[in-house]
Amino acid sequence: MINLDDLKVYKKLDTGQVAKSIELLADQVRQVLEESRLIKIPTDYSKVTQVVVNGMGGSNIGVHIVKSVFADQIKVPITIMPGYEVPASVDKKTLYLISSYSGTTEEPLSVYREVKKRGAKIMAITMDSPKSKLAKLMLKENIPGYIFKPQFNPSNQPRLGLGYSIFGVAVLLAKAGLFKIEVRRIEEIIASLGIWDRELRPLINTVNNRAKQLAIKLYGKQPVLVAAEFLEGNTHALRNQLCESSKNFASYLVLPDLNHFALESLANPAGNKNNLTFFFFDSIFYRPRILKRARLTKQIVKKNKIPLIAYQLTGLSKLEQAFEMLQLGSWVSYYLGILNQVDPAKIPWVEWFKRQLSS
Repeated sequence: MINLDDLKVYKKLDTGQVAKSIELLADQVRQVLEESRLIKIPTDYSKVTQVVVNGMGGSNIGVHIVKSVFADQIKVPITIMPGYEVPASVDKKTLYLISSYSGTTEEPLSVYREVKKRGAKIMAITMDSPKSKLAKLMLKENIPGYIFKPQFNPSNQPRLGLGYSIFGVAVLLAKAGLFKIEVRRIEEIIASLGIWDRELRPLINTVNNRAKQLAIKLYGKQPVLVAAEFLEGNTHALRNQLCESSKNFASYLVLPDLNHFALESLANPAGNKNNLTFFFFDSIFYRPRILKRARLTKQIVKKNKIPLIAYQLTGLSKLEQAFEMLQLGSWVSYYLGILNQVDPAKIPWVEWFKRQLSS
């Protein structure tokens, strides 16, 4: 197994500055906070009855987290509908958010004319780049939203620019009058991220580095992430990062839903006990019934002789724990990629697929 305390390994494999992007998460959030005052959303956007979001892969991670963390505050339902299809429910009372980090993503760009024809209120979020078709469209069509310069994401990978996409989306929805964000809470998150990150970087030896320890436990395994309620979006994000950064297949299950279908599947195939590792994220903010379900679910996993990891989040609020899990998960996926001896930034099969699709 690769020695995660050998710093030469990172110089060899991390050619895309993935570690630097993870280190700069707090700076991404700070940039959004500083630029949020420049974002202007029409006042009539507050009268919508639903939000529909179209974004693919890393461009919808932020929405998943915002939807989960602020579920008890956002006034209207949010539907994440990535792809070429526009739901029949989209109408004049719909706020339609087009999300494309690169600004070139085919699927969300393809629906613009149809959404406009339906009379929906449209917003968008994308990076500032000469190649960003979405940024050009926003300027040409006067579409409100957020165009950001990803100066704190040197990897240029959407899954590592989540400070922009999470708080960018949150600010857009707040500016549309759908819920409120306290600046003080965001400043607290920025401060906490800076403190936590110092304990997770490559310079910190494995014996004192929780992210390295967790990556070693997941090495050679198929992780099954388990969380609940406000952390559901985080499991989606970490699943994506493990698949892309670690080049390691992963999946996720959500409590309490998994209790109604997944438990009986643990017995087969027989290789489950050798191939799977269940990774539970625990929180004091879960409902009491969820806490009991989590305990019982762990017992069943153990009875099926499948390894499990239980990680207790320590943040002082739901939002803080969501970012605690995001930062930890980003580092875990990074170290697992190093253990798998791959470049965490490169996505060769995705790029091959896109080339074939466009040819």
